[in-house]
Amino acid sequence: MRPAALTNHQLLGLRGSALLLSLTLALGACKTGLNYNEPAGPRYAEPVPVPETPIGWRDTLRVVSFNVAWGRAVDSALVVFAEEPALADADLVLLQEMDEAGIQRVAEALGLGFVYYPAILSSRSGRDFGNAVLSRWPIVHDEKLLLPHHSVFGGTQRIATVATVMVGRIPVRVYSVHLATPVNQALPERMEQMRTVLRDAARHPHVIVGGDLNSGRMPHMAVERGYAWPTRDGPRTVIWGRWDHILFKGLTLPDSAASGTVMDNRGASDHRPVWAVGIIR
Repeated sequence: MRPAALTNHQLLGLRGSALLLSLTLALGACKTGLNYNEPAGPRYAEPVPVPETPIGWRDTLRVVSFNVAWGRAVDSALVVFAEEPALADADLVLLQEMDEAGIQRVAEALGLGFVYYPAILSSRSGRDFGNAVLSRWPIVHDEKLLLPHHSVFGGTQRIATVATVMVGRIPVRVYSVHLATPVNQALPERMEQMRTVLRDAARHPHVIVGGDLNSGRMPHMAVERGYAWPTRDGPRTVIWGRWDHILFKGLTLPDSAASGTVMDNRGASDHRPVWAVGIIR
């Protein structure tokens, strides 16, 4: 007995189901990296090198944040640090989209200690991908802060690398942050990622939050909680807008010129580095 012929409606239904299955399989195959879900690691760190001349107490900190775009052009990034006076003698450098080898090279070139936590092992590059805090002052504590939600298309999870830095006798809590992109997360979910960082920082009197926030709106959440926003004004840091920022709590700004953006990144990234100076109060 021959099977009954399918109607046009039934054929359309089957084709639609096949298309949905194909899309589901395609998205499932699009995972862009292996998440490092354990808060303890992987972890890479080096202590602050012992300077020939001991660092004297100073209450002013120069902070730099730079997303180096998959850590591909570390040589070019080092040229930026070497040739830009505003970045010279930075006390804290917050880097995003880096692997351990790149962090090691930058830290050695700048004479800084560091702590680095990767968020994922990238299937795109075959290398780790994460954030670091580099410091001229001793790092006495560090941790990885897992941020909520996974990316829509890659299933990956973002993190903040957290360090407590002793500036003289004052502990300063420092966050190197890389929030999700607008393509991969809806605004409420990205706001929850930022809220997670601010909640963690709430118990600390001296805080620096910096990095690639993938938005010009997220810093407003910190301002509502009493943070200063030295990088509020300035040129675009990426083609879409001003998305890289530094925020201070418990630090004041010496003047209106105590922050800026490096316009020529020497081809190191699709981001421009930002910097700011704060005085511990």
